Amino acid sequence: MKKLLEKETDFDLSKLYFMNSTIGSVCGIPDCRITRCGYTGEDGVEISVDPKQAADLVERLMKSSQASVRLAGLGARDALRLEAGLCLYGNDIDENTTPIEAGIAFVVAKRRRQTKDFPGAEKIVSQLEKKNWPKRRVGIICDKGRAPRSHLPVIDPVTKASVGVVTSGCPSPTLHKSIGMAYVDRPDSKPGRELVIDFGTKQQKITVTKMPFVPTTYYNPPK
Repeated sequence: MKKLLEKETDFDLSKLYFMNSTIGSVCGIPDCRITRCGYTGEDGVEISVDPKQAADLVERLMKSSQASVRLAGLGARDALRLEAGLCLYGNDIDENTTPIEAGIAFVVAKRRRQTKDFPGAEKIVSQLEKKNWPKRRVGIICDKGRAPRSHLPVIDPVTKASVGVVTSGCPSPTLHKSIGMAYVDRPDSKPGRELVIDFGTKQQKITVTKMPFVPTTYYNPPK
């Protein structure tokens, strides 16, 4: 990405840091909004352009002599976002989970926590203050066997009780193991906790682990 855009944009890419955006020309197409972010955990950009010029921009990026560019599908994107520990709305976060349970409390600014003037504030601020959220989003890893699938129950191997549910899963191309995310009861959320997922006809061992599974490479400003 960096090698390509350094030559194909009309602004200084080195000054565009993670989660910042600017407006400029990309491959000769003006008035593009370039945001240094993405859904893969890697250093990348998202480009917003007039719909009438979108196909032309893609063709120019593909034909650029500055770097090799290939298209990627949703399967590749999903594997990368899972390796980075990023949530997919509708799977890993929805209207029934709070930012605290999802491990993304940073989205609730300190000022909003004080003013409590946002939808869901009563429940969310209470969880923060009392530290009483019942479940937690965790990473899970399978050394062997099938990849976790969403909606599979997570089971305590000793008590046989359900302690959570899988929300996402896939084989990891980087780790050569199957990975996933799940919501589990807080007592079962510590890294290293061994649980099982129930495929119906078979149970498979999983281990709770920290995320991201693969280190991210966001382009942050120097400290």
